[in-house]
Parts: sequence; structure tokens; C-alpha cells
Amino acid sequence: MSAKRRVFSGIQPSGTLTLGNYLGAIKRWVEGQDAKENFICVVDLHAITVPQDPDALRANTRATAALLLAAGIDPARTTLFVQSHVRAHAEASWLLSCVAPLGWLERMTQYKAKAAAQESVLTALLTYPILQAGDILLYDAHEVPVGEDQKQHIELARDIAQRFNHLFGELLVVPEPKIAAAGARVMGLDDPAKKMSKSATARGHAVRLTDSDDEIRWAFKRAVTDSGREIVFSDEPEKAGVNNLLTIYQVTTGKDPDAVVADFASARGYGDLKTWVADAVIEAITPIRTRFHELMADPAELDRQVALGADHAREIAEAKLVAIKEAMGFGVPAALR
Repeated sequence: MSAKRRVFSGIQPSGTLTLGNYLGAIKRWVEGQDAKENFICVVDLHAITVPQDPDALRANTRATAALLLAAGIDPARTTLFVQSHVRAHAEASWLLSCVAPLGWLERMTQYKAKAAAQESVLTALLTYPILQAGDILLYDAHEVPVGEDQKQHIELARDIAQRFNHLFGELLVVPEPKIAAAGARVMGLDDPAKKMSKSATARGHAVRLTDSDDEIRWAFKRAVTDSGREIVFSDEPEKAGVNNLLTIYQVTTGKDPDAVVADFASARGYGDLKTWVADAVIEAITPIRTRFHELMADPAELDRQVALGADHAREIAEAKLVAIKEAMGFGVPAALR
């Protein structure tokens, strides 16, 4: 096992990555590439818990990988791969489902919320937290950076690991959720009570990493604020829109809260706030957008970089899968080791 602590992160290819994805997760993944051993997975198997158009899923998976690379994920320092390219994930999900009681899955708040919004629920919507647990446990990950909304799923992964270890011996690392203090939950520009989502279709809800400068300015210009003029961080519900804009600016620029407020001391109102935040965002994501288009124009190079990660991930995951199977009583032929 590596001397560095291992970190596993996953992201669904359910739409074009947004500013929320970048500030809440990807930016930190890039900045943390040398401190720990990082595995970043485009979790396309998770995406099919709801119906997907096959062509769109393929395109979104490639685009997600390209945007991660464009944002600064370096295949020489981080293992970046597509989940379905490593078959051990699907097999581990079945094995771990034979350890996890049904009640553990039924208590998941995300499952209950999503199931209530659908007329017909796929079995995978209930069981996908087990697949997520397998994603993490196959790599002996010590840490999983997540937003608050995913913390319960990491706690389930911990429960599954502990139950497996109790039944079959100390084999699985029990992971820890890591929640960032700022920027982990960027909210929608049109509704600061809802998390910015890459699957949302309403114009002005999200800024996408491939959006033009004009589109970004359009979205910020129409961002929801309030009837006041004070530009400060606040926990008051009516200031949620302003707070969201300031948080976006803070995480984009890397400044502390006091410096952020000082930057807007000369602002003439929310119009300046929106314009200056948009300018900061455009400056940050323009290089990402440029590199993304270069990668998409060279599919062979994109495939080569993603394949490097899959090869490394497969080597580690297959070895762990063999150990899991042997611990559970399966004979594993030497040829499959």
C-alpha cells in the first residue's frame, strides 16, 4: 500500500461540469495532487440509475474526463479513469450488497427524496450507495472529499467496511468523509436555496465551464440577490444570494472573507458585485475552456490519457477484489489473480 494517504473522488457524467463542480471539488483536487495519492473516477455506472440516452452518456463521459484534465488534473500525479473501464467496480458492488442490510439503504435520505419524485424507481437507485462504497473500498481510500449532501453515503461505506471486517477479517480500510469549509456547496444563481446542478436545464441556473464569456455575464447579471445594498457575508436567509456570490468570489480568488469584503467596499451596489464576480470567474475558467476544446479536438490523446488511469486503477482494484472474494470463501484461480 502507498505511504501516502489515499483519496477517492467520483463525479457523474450527467451533464456539462459547472462552476459549482469546479469550486466545490475539482479546484481542490487539482491543488491536492501532490499531498496525497488521488483517484478520480468518472462514475458512469452511477449515471444509469436514471434513464440515459446512450449517445449522450458516451459524449458526457468523454467531455467530463476532458474537463477534468483541462482543469489541471495531471495523469502523472493523479489516477483519472472511467468507472465502467474497471470491471471490478460492478463485481464488488454485488459482493458488498451481500453484506449490507436492506434497512441501511432504505434510510438514505437522497434515495427517499429521489424516489418520491419518480413514478417508477429503478432498483439501482436504491442500491447505488453500495456501488459507491465499492468504488471507495477497492482502493483502500482513507479520505473521500464530499459535500454535506453526500456525507450519509460515506457513512454507509464506513458501516459496510466495518461489517465486512467483522465478518471476514480486517481487510477493508474504513474511509473518512472530508467536507470543505468554504465553496463545497455552490448554490444556483437563480435560486440560492438549491445547490448548483449540472443536470438542471434552466438558463441562468448554473455557469458551465464551457460557457462563453457573454453567457457567464448574462447568468451573473440575473443572479438572485435581495432588495438591500450591503455586500457582506451573512447567515440571514434573505442574504443567501449575496452570500453565494461572495462565496463564489472567495473560492475563485483564494482570498479570505475579510479580503473579499474589502474588495467590494467601493462597489456601488449589487450590479458591481455581479459584474466583478463574473469577471473573476471568467478569468479563472478561460484557460480551462481553451484546453478543453484542444483535448476534444484530439480524441486519440484524450483516450490515451484516460487509458493510463484505467490501467493503474484496474491493477489495484483487481487485486483488492481477489482479496475480498477469497475472504468471503470464493476460490480464485491463479490465472485471475
